[in-house]
Amino acid sequence: MEKTDKRYQAYIDILREELIPAMGCTEPIAVAYAAAAARNTLGELPDKVLVEASGSMIKNVKSVIVPNTDNMKGLEAAAAAGIVAGKQEKKLEVIADVTPEQTKAIRAYLDQTDIKVRHVENGVTFDIILTVWKGEHSAQVRIAVFHTNIVHVEKDGEVLVDIPVHGDDEETLTDRSLLDMEHIWDFANTVDVEDVRSILEPLGGGGHLMMAGAQLQNCTLQDAERRIREQIDLYRAAQKENTAR
Repeated sequence: MEKTDKRYQAYIDILREELIPAMGCTEPIAVAYAAAAARNTLGELPDKVLVEASGSMIKNVKSVIVPNTDNMKGLEAAAAAGIVAGKQEKKLEVIADVTPEQTKAIRAYLDQTDIKVRHVENGVTFDIILTVWKGEHSAQVRIAVFHTNIVHVEKDGEVLVDIPVHGDDEETLTDRSLLDMEHIWDFANTVDVEDVRSILEPLGGGGHLMMAGAQLQNCTLQDAERRIREQIDLYRAAQKENTAR
């Protein structure tokens, strides 16, 4: 495939949209991401939290272990983790770098803070609305359609971001109708690795000359072991849930 073909850049954009590093099951991580964004917008630790979510979100998150929370489950735990220890800029790795001290703080915050969950139906399968309060101040963040798609942000009633949502249509994403097996195969065999290196290297690949496979950066051996064990626990929990269905 020639680089001048409109599909070439489109396929690179699709890879960038789809290959996002994530830690744990992506639904609770999206809740943590929304919570971290809401806390950042508020500018301080909230004393009241409301998590509004679509039915599929509530179903998928209620029994899933949230990473780095000492096996806590549910939307409340995900929101608490994002608020206390989340790094919004890391998106779906928002709680990947939680320390043992922060894990304790997450549990304490969950025990001491008014965190409520409410079902909402806005005609969107994937929908999270995270509202936080501190005294008279408030902030709200909405993620809709896909995991990192922040469509609404407001602080103290002032709207900062507002992107229309039309059902489950992924209007902000690259056109997937350009995908077909013939051209995907052509792209896979001709793509310049330099054009996708920045996308693949955070995932542990991308044609690195000296190393390949999974990489855990900026952590001690003990932290790496803890994170690997948590991922094993998450996998086992998911397998048990699937077996029970």
